[in-house]
Amino acid sequence: MDYTPLADQSLADQLLSPEDMNAVLQSPDHDLLLLLQAAYKVRQHHFGRRVQLHVLMNAKSGLCPEDCAYCSQSAVSEAAIDKYPMLSKHQILEGARKARAGGAYRYCIVTSGRAPSHQEVETVADIVRDIKQEMEIDICCCLGLLDEPKAQILKAAGVNRINHNLNTSQNYSPEIVSTHTFEDRIETIKNVQKVGLDTCCGGIIGMGETHQDVIDLALSLRELDVDSIPINFLHPIEGTPLSGKKELTPQYCLKVLCLFRFLNPQKEIRVAGGREYNLRSLQPLALYPANSLFMEGYLTTDGQNVEETHQMIEDMGFEVETAAPEMLEIHT
Repeated sequence: MDYTPLADQSLADQLLSPEDMNAVLQSPDHDLLLLLQAAYKVRQHHFGRRVQLHVLMNAKSGLCPEDCAYCSQSAVSEAAIDKYPMLSKHQILEGARKARAGGAYRYCIVTSGRAPSHQEVETVADIVRDIKQEMEIDICCCLGLLDEPKAQILKAAGVNRINHNLNTSQNYSPEIVSTHTFEDRIETIKNVQKVGLDTCCGGIIGMGETHQDVIDLALSLRELDVDSIPINFLHPIEGTPLSGKKELTPQYCLKVLCLFRFLNPQKEIRVAGGREYNLRSLQPLALYPANSLFMEGYLTTDGQNVEETHQMIEDMGFEVETAAPEMLEIHT
């Protein structure tokens, strides 16, 4: 099959037909390089060969009342993870320094829980002000459900972006979580948009959803017009309800990334959690549809370190995009 017409439609901002969306996800593995070439045409047009690197800081771990089936920090998880309250300002600031020195474009501060208290928001805002005063790096915060006043406090402190994932389709969401609704997540994204903050909103692939659920998630994100789309691939963690889910192949993961690129051509597409576990030796090929990566691990799982990430990008002929011209050059 020739996938170039799909790239041309995407570049013209024309929505692919339902048949073509399904054709991407169901494409034969021997067509994978052709599909990646078409997705890269779209990626290259909007982002060139630049790659943004992000670093996560799990600033508050575990202790969450929600019952998200995939999450090792949820109330229904028996996973053996570190659990701790909010880290100190010094620890979070040190994390920012390390991220910047490693070439990160964005530093992502994440706290577990349903929604932050007013005091937690003020604490994070105070830390962000200190980070911004010391260095030039974009800040993303993922703090749970947010209303407009809390989002405004974070914006005033210098936060650039808020992450709040839809995680899956509206139809499949009740199978994954019961303590909040899909609409609750939509409301948070809209509250963030109302105050003028960038939005980071994506999903998790491999939780038992259908192809149609993957398509519906991609279309929901297109409709919301979010700025950044992190695509996580389930890394099943022992002790969580989804610990036995191991249905992904590296080829399918790449097809999903291509679909999200076609349906959201101008948006940052980031290969997020589970990249190393699921893509394995095919990780470098993710750079053809995606233009952003996490490095140095995720919230409770390890990941590719700074040196290996930079080496992979260099080996593929891509270049790291930095937040400031004077950022340290990384030698691998």
